[in-house]
Amino acid sequence: MIEFAKKILDECEGKICNHCLGRKLSKIVDGNDNVDRALKISKELNINQENSECVICGNIFDKIDDNLFRKIHDKIDYLNLEFDTFLVGSRIDSEIKKKDDELSKKLNLDVEPIKKELNRIIGREIENSTDKNVDFEKQDIVINVDLRKDLNVRIQINPLFIEGKYNKFVRNIPQTKWPCGVCKGKGCEACNFTGKQYSESVEELISKHILEATNGYSAKFHGAGREDIDVLMLGSGRPFVLEIKEPKIRKIDLNSLENKINKINEGKTSYHNLKFCKRNRKAEIKVSSPDTYKIYNAYVKCEKKYDKNKLINLKDLDEIHQQTPIRVMHRRTDKNRIKHVLDVSIEEINNKQFKMTIKTEGGLYIKELISGDEGRSNPSVSDLLGIKAKCEKLDVIEVSEK
Repeated sequence: MIEFAKKILDECEGKICNHCLGRKLSKIVDGNDNVDRALKISKELNINQENSECVICGNIFDKIDDNLFRKIHDKIDYLNLEFDTFLVGSRIDSEIKKKDDELSKKLNLDVEPIKKELNRIIGREIENSTDKNVDFEKQDIVINVDLRKDLNVRIQINPLFIEGKYNKFVRNIPQTKWPCGVCKGKGCEACNFTGKQYSESVEELISKHILEATNGYSAKFHGAGREDIDVLMLGSGRPFVLEIKEPKIRKIDLNSLENKINKINEGKTSYHNLKFCKRNRKAEIKVSSPDTYKIYNAYVKCEKKYDKNKLINLKDLDEIHQQTPIRVMHRRTDKNRIKHVLDVSIEEINNKQFKMTIKTEGGLYIKELISGDEGRSNPSVSDLLGIKAKCEKLDVIEVSEK
């Protein structure tokens, strides 16, 4: 141990600080921290490394002082941040890392990098001066400290995720903000300079209130699939996750906020069971398992009177081969899909119209299942009835849980 310490000192010509000396000895010398390890060795060797000019780090640890912590706390206060957990990140000159790595390689040492110790010391002091905790798995903010020429502090505010379900009670409201088709969102006369094709969306009718409550920068809506703009979303609702970017306030009363939002949007949309969730939830709700299904009410209108005896054939709908529908080919890959109809019930309205309640696997295009989409959906309701049929109205009445 002593001989190895001498070897390190020789390689550095004695110019190494206690932080770097202790870190290089961390695997062979016990101590409370790296400085404590270095002091033990210095005592054994009767030397004093406390004010050594370090050829490894350039005494970068001296920059961790009251001035640095004042900058950190000033930045937090300026942003008026609400947080419970944090992580520290740092930037150092590349030459420091290079010298540190070269010495470790030359002495065949497997020790922590210098940035890890810097981050730990800064993080420990912030914990001691606040009631906040370092969290490596799920942190509210990341405090990034630039320890190079200019001492800068930047704070990354991590997103907040809220999941729930929504209903849509009126047609011609898209799920998410829809940029104007003319100006592509820039703003023009066609969209009254809003940049939007439609004045509101399921996303915007909730996000503007959540953004106001959290003082967030922006929001992104993640739905478990989506219904067409002219389709209602009824029943228990469609699952979604709302991602709030850079929220300065994280502790909000979702129950009261849910009630407020639903009262404002009464008759148009409603949002249920709002709760905080983890980041991975937004991906989970988008993945369809073999057991997921959707149930629709489709109101069918035929070109001419249908043969009532043929309605029974619709209950035999099972495996459906669908090529990407013509109406969405401009934004979807043109490919063939095989989906299944799980159940069908029929309710006659008159001799040209009837209602179908259809339970299907997720991803089956219902409008094309009815029309046939010029032969791209097979079999279809039109084929089985022997006449042209189209979906006049479509309502989603159930989306199964993931």
